[in-house]
Amino acid sequence: MTAKRRGAQLGMLAFAVLIVMGAYASVGLGINDKIPSGMLGYGLGLGGLMLAAYLVLAKFAPWADPLLLPLVTLVNGIGLVMIYRIELAGAKDASAASQLMWTALGVVMFSATLIVLKDHRALQRLTYTAGFVGVGLLILPLLPFIGTEINGSRIWINVGFSIQPGEFAKLALVVFFAGYLVAKRDVLALAGRRLLFIDLPRARDLGPVLITWGVSIAVLVGEKDLGTSLLLFGTFIAMLYIATQRTSWVLIGLLLFVGGAVLAGQVFSHVEARFDGWLHASSNDLYYRQFGSSYQLMQGLFSIGSGGILGSGLGKGHPTLIPFSFSDFIFDTLGEELGLTGLMAILMVYALIVQRGLRTSLAARDPFSKLLAAGFSFLLAWQVFIIVGGVTRLIPLTGLVTPFMSAGGSALLANWILIALLVRMSDAARRPPPQAIQDEGLTQVMQR
Repeated sequence: MTAKRRGAQLGMLAFAVLIVMGAYASVGLGINDKIPSGMLGYGLGLGGLMLAAYLVLAKFAPWADPLLLPLVTLVNGIGLVMIYRIELAGAKDASAASQLMWTALGVVMFSATLIVLKDHRALQRLTYTAGFVGVGLLILPLLPFIGTEINGSRIWINVGFSIQPGEFAKLALVVFFAGYLVAKRDVLALAGRRLLFIDLPRARDLGPVLITWGVSIAVLVGEKDLGTSLLLFGTFIAMLYIATQRTSWVLIGLLLFVGGAVLAGQVFSHVEARFDGWLHASSNDLYYRQFGSSYQLMQGLFSIGSGGILGSGLGKGHPTLIPFSFSDFIFDTLGEELGLTGLMAILMVYALIVQRGLRTSLAARDPFSKLLAAGFSFLLAWQVFIIVGGVTRLIPLTGLVTPFMSAGGSALLANWILIALLVRMSDAARRPPPQAIQDEGLTQVMQR
């Protein structure tokens, strides 16, 4: 990256931090008409962390996309602001200081990934290892003694502190999907029989899809985790389509997903409860069952509705009326105080992050890099769609969290690693040939 572009990136990073600090000030002014006393500490903490991340990126990935880090800083910072605001409202489990600590660990993981992983293509040699690691991480919460069930889902392990291994399993499985599909894409792209206007794949090539579907159903049944199940299967089908360019795989994936969801809804009570809460959310019986999924959903919808177009203003809403307003329903909390305009702006930032990831995929110089960057981009996009669709009643509520914004450490750490991997691939895709770098350096010396 030239000095000019590096300076532009630093400027955008500073601008993102300033927006976050302005939001902090608005929270204090909205609640008690004065700037929060801890604003300087949070501002210096966030600014120092992002400056450290920038310096590591400038040193170890100088040609990377300059927008990724500022965009992630913005959504992470807005999440910190909202958690701070909810903490001031009296929510006992909301802690902005704790979230800032997890953000610091996320930046450490981001930096360590860039420093240790010099060439992301080395991950292709670990294809099957990543697959075993991913499945192993998914199984961990089911083990006795360390597995813990919280809020009806068994997705946590307790090793002195609680952590969700499934968040890291997603990254490992995307690496496995990319390596496997690159190796097998020619076979998977072969056509079998033609049905109407679609070339169906050969029956013997359905194995990978059926296995992934089986693993997703196992996660849904064993851990009661609809979100991870949907996320994994959807990501695999998207990557399979990208690798083969065959619409038939998407149709088969949709049929398997719908069939699995209907079957699970009829057989397993926890899945049936999720669908019942979604379809009949306004039912008095379900709504007045305090802290049930229907109650949470309707409270969130009421909050978005009361926010209107421009919102009530930061610090002037009622976030404590929504259960889990700092985690699962932070998007609805934002909707009340920032309105539809604020929500659309936040979704636009997420869209830009995904767009930069997909642009990295298009610019990548080898098939594995293309598929891996597309897989990580879709993983992030699909996660945002699932959680936003769930809290707005577009789809059943799944229990996933809003990336970089919701309280909690596991998802935040995993998503910072995901961004580091996209940065590493972006650096490789945008890096000019050695001779061009040498010529640019000579030009700069002559200009001085």
